[in-house]
Amino acid sequence: MSKFKKKNTSPWPTKAAMEQVYEQHLWGGDEHDFYSGEGSHRPEIIEPYLKEVTSFLKSHQNKLSVCDLGCGDFNIGQQLLPYTSSYIAIDIVKDLISRNKIKFKNDDVEFHCLDIAKDELPKADCAIIRQVLQHLSNTEIKAITKKLSNYKYVILTEHIPIGDFIPNIDIISGQGIRLKHRSGVDILGAPFNFKVKSSKLLTEVLLGGKKGKIASYLIEL
Repeated sequence: MSKFKKKNTSPWPTKAAMEQVYEQHLWGGDEHDFYSGEGSHRPEIIEPYLKEVTSFLKSHQNKLSVCDLGCGDFNIGQQLLPYTSSYIAIDIVKDLISRNKIKFKNDDVEFHCLDIAKDELPKADCAIIRQVLQHLSNTEIKAITKKLSNYKYVILTEHIPIGDFIPNIDIISGQGIRLKHRSGVDILGAPFNFKVKSSKLLTEVLLGGKKGKIASYLIEL
């Protein structure tokens, strides 16, 4: 038998990977305790998104309840909160959820530490999934999409290439996304084949060059 141990090539658990992202500030924001990346903070990215999602939420005579599946540092969620009847914010990183509970304790929001691929999800009218699936494996995305039928609406945001691309190339869950493979998540396509009543583009922000775009869709189930 060789004296050298076989290298462990099994995927790192998603929870551990996301904890590392925040602990080591792999998405930037060294001056912050927790930072969910430029996609949650750059004005040219978040302002069009907030405008369209706020308009959608305000269009309902009776306010919608919202479940935020991957709330991160809650910079986006806190700005949508006033337009909802209730807001449940979920993330897989325990320390991040503990921080959010303290920082936003005076706001009308519930925070829960859950793995959205494995755990039962809270009920609500609308689910928000903002730049979350892009970091997950196809197996985890399949598990999540099976649960989305419990919501009437889904507001989905993904970082994808500009122009034609091969969707849903599989990756190991973690910090990175499919863009370097010229791919992106399309839950309507194979292998997910997510069935919806309608899907329309809410907003998209072109990042320039080979950086792709961030596109948000309103999906009705």
